[in-house]
Amino acid sequence: MTAYDAIVLAGGAAKRLGGADKPAVRVGGRALLDRVLAACADAATTVVVGGRRPTPRAVTWTREEPHGGGPLAALGAGVRHTSSERVLVLSADLPFLRESTVEALLVAAGHGDRDGALCVDQDGRDQPLVAVYRAEPLRRELALLATEHGGLAGLPLRLLTHELDLARVEAGPLASFDCDTWEDIATARSRIREHGTVLDEWITAVKNELGIELDVDTGVLLDLARDAAHGVARPAAPLTTFLVGYAAARASDGGGGPEAVAEAARKAAALALRWADENETP
Repeated sequence: MTAYDAIVLAGGAAKRLGGADKPAVRVGGRALLDRVLAACADAATTVVVGGRRPTPRAVTWTREEPHGGGPLAALGAGVRHTSSERVLVLSADLPFLRESTVEALLVAAGHGDRDGALCVDQDGRDQPLVAVYRAEPLRRELALLATEHGGLAGLPLRLLTHELDLARVEAGPLASFDCDTWEDIATARSRIREHGTVLDEWITAVKNELGIELDVDTGVLLDLARDAAHGVARPAAPLTTFLVGYAAARASDGGGGPEAVAEAARKAAALALRWADENETP
């Protein structure tokens, strides 16, 4: 992936949330800020503009001047701590942002002499807080705006984006979905629990909670649990998958690589099938 720095804007008064600490609001068991940080985990430097709080990985903290000065002021504060040629800019309330969207923006920003690339939502609206900017023109335009207006506080983002040559990226329908209201939060929480996504979301949340960096074929484990439940007894399913994880961790000296999980699952599944065969054999 192209080298980049990330700036996450996590300030603001969240007036439509009644002044709640929006970056800390949980969707699918994870804080909104943590979900955004997971999408830009490959950033060389990640700057969070807002109040300090626990995060799952190390970030650089800063605040806009004055506090509550708006997104341009926050962006101006954040960019001072970056050094990469490209800067990913994100708001902290994007529950469905994925690494694939970040990669698409980086690729689009790298074509030709463009000043960057930003997401376009389903209604064709630009999303300047889901964007990648080339650092040099970004710094230049921020400096010009600050000089012209006597500072960046209170200025709208469109003053920046109108001066930059930006590619438009049509990402997934939810890539730029942000949570401004409690209704938005409720919608996000509902979508997280939909049948097609709930398992992936749950596994990601568990790995995040336990500090595990491991890609596991969940299909293999689900098949194993099914075989144990049907061939042995229903309570055997969770106990068997636990033992597979334990065995995989021991087999790889505590690292628990995906190959060790797959091998342990294969052995346990074969045992469950043999067990079931014995029950059916006269």
